[in-house]
Amino acid sequence: MVSVDNLKVEFGVTPLFDEVSYVINKRDRIALVGKNGAGKSTMLKILAGLQAPTSGVVAMPKEITVGYLPQVMILSDTRTVMQEAESAFEHLFEIQKNLERMNQQLADRTDYESDEYHQLIDAFTHENERLQMMGGMNYQAEIERTLMGLGFSRNDFNRSTSEFSGGWRMRIELAKLLLQKPDVLLLDEPTNHLDIESIQWLENFLKVNGGAVVLVSHDRAFINNVTNRTIEISCGRIYDYKVPYDEFVVLRKERREQQLRAYENQQKQIQDTEEFIERFRYKATKAVQVQSRIKQLEKIVPIEIDEEDNSALRLKFPPAMRSGDYPIICDEVKKNYGAQTVFSHVNLTIKRGEKVAFVGKNGEGKTTLVKCIMDEIPFEGKLTVGHNVQIGYFAQNQAQLLDENKTVFDTIDYVAKGDIRLKIRDILGAFMFGGEASEKKVKVLSGGERSRLAMIKLLLEPVNFLILDEPTNHLDMRSKDVLKEAIREFDGTVIVVSHDREFLDGLVTKVYEFGGGKVREHMGGIYDLLRKKQIESLDELQLSTSPTASVGKKEEVPVSENKLSYEAQKELNKKIKKLEKQVADCEKRIGQIEAQIGEVEAKMATPEGASDMKLYEQHQQLKKQLDAVVEEWETVSMELEEAQG
Repeated sequence: MVSVDNLKVEFGVTPLFDEVSYVINKRDRIALVGKNGAGKSTMLKILAGLQAPTSGVVAMPKEITVGYLPQVMILSDTRTVMQEAESAFEHLFEIQKNLERMNQQLADRTDYESDEYHQLIDAFTHENERLQMMGGMNYQAEIERTLMGLGFSRNDFNRSTSEFSGGWRMRIELAKLLLQKPDVLLLDEPTNHLDIESIQWLENFLKVNGGAVVLVSHDRAFINNVTNRTIEISCGRIYDYKVPYDEFVVLRKERREQQLRAYENQQKQIQDTEEFIERFRYKATKAVQVQSRIKQLEKIVPIEIDEEDNSALRLKFPPAMRSGDYPIICDEVKKNYGAQTVFSHVNLTIKRGEKVAFVGKNGEGKTTLVKCIMDEIPFEGKLTVGHNVQIGYFAQNQAQLLDENKTVFDTIDYVAKGDIRLKIRDILGAFMFGGEASEKKVKVLSGGERSRLAMIKLLLEPVNFLILDEPTNHLDMRSKDVLKEAIREFDGTVIVVSHDREFLDGLVTKVYEFGGGKVREHMGGIYDLLRKKQIESLDELQLSTSPTASVGKKEEVPVSENKLSYEAQKELNKKIKKLEKQVADCEKRIGQIEAQIGEVEAKMATPEGASDMKLYEQHQQLKKQLDAVVEEWETVSMELEEAQG
């Protein structure tokens, strides 16, 4: 569908990339990866036709449409959210205007038998059929579905876009792009301004979208769920893998090891050749062989090795004073902005050493509660910050507090203490400030670079309570790994406000969900919550189809394209209830058998039980029973999902 042939881009002496060729096929879902500065965004701009390569061509059929979402764009503020979204259908409006013009001509003319009149009828019919094939003017439902999927409410539709933050306006641009349904969708960091629910909605949209997708993202869970192919830009070349990102990481490691072996062999060959030349350079009898070896040496093409992955670099927070047992206690905390209640009846206790996540849609109060904890804004209720709590706070505005006249290196050198000072350049490299970038003045850094620098500065300060508000927005995967490992080993307390599931997974053990003016506590990790939420949403979907649930909520009842008859719906509901009971029975039996296994294992751990063969036999039988019930539970659960779907 799109052919990239022998592409070369030069910005200086060294080409950004050279001799790059690949093909984008119709159903490809491509993750474009590589270290920062490798040329990922440049590649997207070239594919979008916004930047010309130094040499080489991008060829595609004329009828192919391309949609491009950059990281940063200039946004218009003159229309409402709905009007902006409707602009995605301007091609339909043009056809509609053309049909109205031709219809008026048909009404005005009286030469019914003329060839021109019949040609006008044919043109009108053709345009009308084309409009119907493109969905006619039934675009309103599609707009609403897309906007609500990206986190907007119906109340937002008629608000001016100027009322929204830059992040929300980026969502409007993304909605317009998705509604246009281009054949090739190019997305540069599309999840930066989305919450978890919106990211999941976008994942599902891209999976069923008929066109090709090429995306740049540092959200590992997102690219794993969406893509089926990974193209890496490294050392000015591309490496094309027909696998999702996680599989690519394994294959990339193998490739680097092969490169390393080949490089070592080549270095040995060069050394042996140079030693031969040096040894026999002045012997007349070896003159021919020496000249031959010199020519061999000149023909050797140096093997390049992919840049070393520094994600194994370990950062350890400096020791800090021990805090009290309960760093944060909220008792009936409430926050209003005028007549609007952001949240109320917030009761939570965070214990020393806990790592918790604040999640929920944007605007539901996550950052507001953080500001209450920091005592930056007034609130109602009681909020207690515990004894000896030293808070290290990272928010986007922290980047503005850096000394603009210092260099990147000096900024970190000023706060680093002890042995960590020997690792400053390694740390800066891991957060994308390697080489000359460490000597840049803070005043010339971009917003993203300043955020990264503020993050490093925080990591080196002695605190016992970290509050991180969207810490991963400007980090690549390698930097996120370094940060995640540092937080995991941090022996203090942590609150992370984030929409990055991969970053939160394995890091937090408790999740606070913000929504509808409430803050709900969920024990377990982020994926435990998402699994629970999915189950709840299925239940809610089932309830919404019942007659009683729709009373007073007419606009919220989902309309099925293939409406079931009353009898068929009744039968389906009966089947679902039966399957739900079977699932519940299986889960109960699983719990009972697991409890029995636990009892047997406890006996087996005693000196008397260790030699009791009957206990081992009983243990094996219970394991077989458990496997059988789990298999039954999986089968019934799949049937239930299909029925509910």
